[in-house]
Amino acid sequence: MKKTIIFSAIALCFSLGTVNAKSANFNVDNHNVVTVLKVNSFCVSIAKGDIETVKKLLSLGEDVNQKSDGMTPVMYAAKYNRTEILELLIAEGADLKTKSDKKMTASDYAKLHGATDAHAIIEQALSKK
Repeated sequence: MKKTIIFSAIALCFSLGTVNAKSANFNVDNHNVVTVLKVNSFCVSIAKGDIETVKKLLSLGEDVNQKSDGMTPVMYAAKYNRTEILELLIAEGADLKTKSDKKMTASDYAKLHGATDAHAIIEQALSKK
């Protein structure tokens, strides 16, 4: 009998708690979200290390010195230590002395991100010019 009364009391407490609960209605206006990708597909391929796509884009006439989000392709290769792609870009005539919108060169990006292999390649290429 005591158990029945206790369970009934507990059930009553829960039912009273849910009766007084209010549902929240939020009115949200429709908003158009526009995603702006600042980095072009060429530089994204470089950052990912997809050398086959980089080669295809170069064969289709991609500009090795065109900035994307303020950085040139060699800066992306240097930043992400993509040495094979970096050598390819240098062979295609990439300008290693160009500065980004942040006033940094590809060599600066390599140093900043600890890309020692890329930094060595850039320094070697600069010494030959």
